Amino acid sequence: MRAIITVIGKDTVGILAKVAGVCAEYNANVIEVTQSVLQDMFAMIMLVDISRINADFTVLADRFTKMGEENCLKIHAMHEDIFNCMHHI
Repeated sequence: MRAIITVIGKDTVGILAKVAGVCAEYNANVIEVTQSVLQDMFAMIMLVDISRINADFTVLADRFTKMGEENCLKIHAMHEDIFNCMHHI
């Protein structure tokens, strides 16, 4: 099982480290990351293996939402199955 994590917001030091830290805390393995900084805006998409997480996925997703609010970012975690259904034509 995998999840897609997206992060958008004003660029600051340590965004990737904070998101990866939460992944590590929940035993979610980061598989792939792509990020860009456009002027002062940060955008990242992360593919994460959640097959061995140590909590329910909704707990992890809620943690990212809260982290985003605390850091003036929009962080969204979505199960890969839902992501694929939403983007399937």
